[in-house]
Amino acid sequence: MEELYEFIEEKIKSAGYPRKVSGEDVYNDICDQIDSKENGDYILLSKFDDDVVFEYNITVMDDDFNLGLLTMTTPEGVFKADFDA
Repeated sequence: MEELYEFIEEKIKSAGYPRKVSGEDVYNDICDQIDSKENGDYILLSKFDDDVVFEYNITVMDDDFNLGLLTMTTPEGVFKADFDA
């Protein structure tokens, strides 16, 4: 799992996101939000800090999910991490 958390962190950092981020926290947030969701495509929002919103574009499947795009809106700007690229 550590490799997955590091991958998430690197994708977010490479998008120019200027703040500290935990891949484990992002992964756990996604898992909490998709718990008991039916298969399909979703746009989910999460407030990570008082002034930061993460928007997840996710496809939920039977035993897995695919995070396609993560858009992070902060006072510093908007940053997009494309996980399908």
